[in-house]
Amino acid sequence: MTEELKHWVGGKKVAGESGRFADVFNPATGEVIARVPLASRAEVDKVVKNAQEGFEVWSEMAVPKRASIIFRFRELLVQNQDKLAEVLGREHGKTIPDAKGEIQRGIDVTEFACGVPHLIKGEFNQNVGGNIDLYSIREPLGVVGGITPFNFPVMIPLWMGVMAVACGNAYVNKPSERDPSSADFLAELWTEAGLPDGVWNVVHGDKEAVDALLEHPDVPAISFVGSTGVGEYIYQHGCANNKRVQAFCGAKNHMVIMPDADMDQAADALIGAGFGSAGERCMAISVAVPVGQATQDALIERLAPKVEALKIGAYNDPEADINPLITVQAKERVESLITKGVEEGADLLVDGRGARLQGYEGGFFVGATLFNNVSREMDIYKTEIFGPVLSVTKPQSFDSAVQMINDHEYGNGVAIFTRDGDSARAFSKRVDVGMIGVNVPIPVPMAFHNFGGAKRSKFGDTQMHGPESIRFFTKMKTISSRWPSGIKEGAQLAFPTND
Repeated sequence: MTEELKHWVGGKKVAGESGRFADVFNPATGEVIARVPLASRAEVDKVVKNAQEGFEVWSEMAVPKRASIIFRFRELLVQNQDKLAEVLGREHGKTIPDAKGEIQRGIDVTEFACGVPHLIKGEFNQNVGGNIDLYSIREPLGVVGGITPFNFPVMIPLWMGVMAVACGNAYVNKPSERDPSSADFLAELWTEAGLPDGVWNVVHGDKEAVDALLEHPDVPAISFVGSTGVGEYIYQHGCANNKRVQAFCGAKNHMVIMPDADMDQAADALIGAGFGSAGERCMAISVAVPVGQATQDALIERLAPKVEALKIGAYNDPEADINPLITVQAKERVESLITKGVEEGADLLVDGRGARLQGYEGGFFVGATLFNNVSREMDIYKTEIFGPVLSVTKPQSFDSAVQMINDHEYGNGVAIFTRDGDSARAFSKRVDVGMIGVNVPIPVPMAFHNFGGAKRSKFGDTQMHGPESIRFFTKMKTISSRWPSGIKEGAQLAFPTND
């Protein structure tokens, strides 16, 4: 019998009321393993009202006490990492080691959030003028929403929600309906950790639930991760409803390989960054940019056999390198883009179309795919494919490689592989990209720094996790204070100064 999932509201599971459901698949088999409810506007309103009650309790709790609950939650994440990886892998499809890596990145942010008593400290100046003291404080916003993607169903809710909760807010997570169970698992751990009911909520749904959050008058802030088209809509619609919005979106990440680079190291880096998680990462390297013909030849010589050797497999197969894609529609889209690349004249060196695995014939698999001599005019270069497809461009100069990167509409991540410090320094200065790796293929910052791209990879002017998240999830108050000292000054009609 197919499991029927529930929302998580007020510290407990709550059945859906709309009568609408979506199927949840095991991507390795293509079988329906659960049904997830799709919330109505009325249900979202109930969740927000419940979250407001939780916020009133949580925001008044002493900050060190809040930190102790977050630390307990961190301990539960560590203890339940294997169980959570199993839930994540079964619905998303990513391999168990990849799932555990994602969970660890969420734990990193949770550890950072345990330092919230220090992170939300304000500022103070004594006697700024006329015996007046001036100080600022940071306060929570209230009930904030997080709209999270299918490709990181644990890490992104933790990146958003833990920081929101640490700052004293209540959090409503609208996870992807494609792999929703991880969000429910996290909510249960929060309750076990002692978080007051209503502070962490999960409402499952589609566009109706998203619009309800975007338009709800009691939700002052929305954080989003997903595709650029949806992210732009959320940013514009949320801002039009007077909300604070940050939206982290699509990518087309390049890796420049200089002639002096260690080619074996560069090839290995491209395998991991291009094909890990079947390329379903916003920080995946999908374009290799060799500088010079000799560099391209040396790279392809090492790269092609490594790509051919990659194995598809189910999430729990210890020998699997590449997991299935999230849906059959994703598989069809990626394969159609591979076909388009061939039609446009790119050299297809390794073809992942038609991949099948014995015992998993219904799975949504696309094998590792490698193109050579890809030009900037081709769709496979311009489009975020979000699959296990790596494009090697025609040889470039250093200057044209930088220009190519800056001309692309996306600017999430980028890397350069070189032994020359001057090249690396010039590259880092000149590229218009949010996160840069020097001999690091996936330059995702650690939790105590900020994550975020540039151009159409991000809407809004704040970043995720790190100090920026504190600014996003709090509002500033500044207080000017003077206590009577017996001095009679009389009325002052001129604009106040420090004289």
